[in-house]
Amino acid sequence: MAEDLYETLGVGRTADKDEIQKAYRKLARKYHPDVNKDSDAAREKFKRVQEAYEVLSDEEKRAAYDRYGADFEKIRTGGWQPGAGGASFDGLDLEQIFGGAGAAKAGGNPFEGGFTDFFEQLMGGGAGPTRGRPGRGRAAAAPPRRGSNLRHELEIPFSMAVTGGKTEFYLHRGGKQEKLSVTIPAGVETGSKIRLRQQGHASTSGGESGDLILLIKVSPHPHFKRNGQNLELRLPVSIGEAVLGGKVDVPTPQGTVTLSVPPGTSSGKRLRIKGRGVTKAGASPGDLLVELQIQLPDQIDEESKQLIASFAERNPPPDRDDLQF
Repeated sequence: MAEDLYETLGVGRTADKDEIQKAYRKLARKYHPDVNKDSDAAREKFKRVQEAYEVLSDEEKRAAYDRYGADFEKIRTGGWQPGAGGASFDGLDLEQIFGGAGAAKAGGNPFEGGFTDFFEQLMGGGAGPTRGRPGRGRAAAAPPRRGSNLRHELEIPFSMAVTGGKTEFYLHRGGKQEKLSVTIPAGVETGSKIRLRQQGHASTSGGESGDLILLIKVSPHPHFKRNGQNLELRLPVSIGEAVLGGKVDVPTPQGTVTLSVPPGTSSGKRLRIKGRGVTKAGASPGDLLVELQIQLPDQIDEESKQLIASFAERNPPPDRDDLQF
């Protein structure tokens, strides 16, 4: 008996897309071949987890699986192939295919010849001329069907999402683990999709392969954040740079620039560097917004403390009398 795909992912049959994706990620990390290089059992489990996710994450495939069980793919794609050892129709309601006796009379039946036409189309026209309908001859063989699309979540670094670049990833396809590469365009973000033509599931009837749809997820950056086409950065500055002003080198996607810190700068002051944000095809380049944050040293010697005390005597704290909750 084929393994239940819901049990493979450890979710209930009513699980939504988020639950299915969360379960898949957890199991994929646990059984990934790179983590379990010497375990055949882990590789086999990883393969079953991938296959279960490919079906349950696709609404059309999942609906077919819920209705027909393990034979859903045969039925969904046209089913039986000559020499495949026979077709299984367990759980298949033929009345729903033909629309019942009333549907045939009303012209709603897509197989006008009833069961004979149904099996001719299923088996590629091998049933011969239709009885009682002279001149029809053999039914034409069904045209090759295109393979189904394959979806894969690809997590990329923040810097690559901003500037673009080439990356490699592993994909379970056609019963084996493959290493693929893709060029990431500049400016993608979480939720973006990249389509790789004819890199999906192979056709079972001689047609072209489906497409591979990459769902992009961008990893967070320890210092930079993205807001539309703009980038945001919290830049630490010393007390001396804040009080006296200074020059600070700042990394940007387009290279390092020198930022002038105005004298008398307080924490929270924002400076804008034009054109140093996200550059995306068809859109104006964004800016880099730098928020200055005064950072004290971990240790302050006595002489420095005396200088700061003298500074405090000459420069009283700001007025806070009207500060209320």
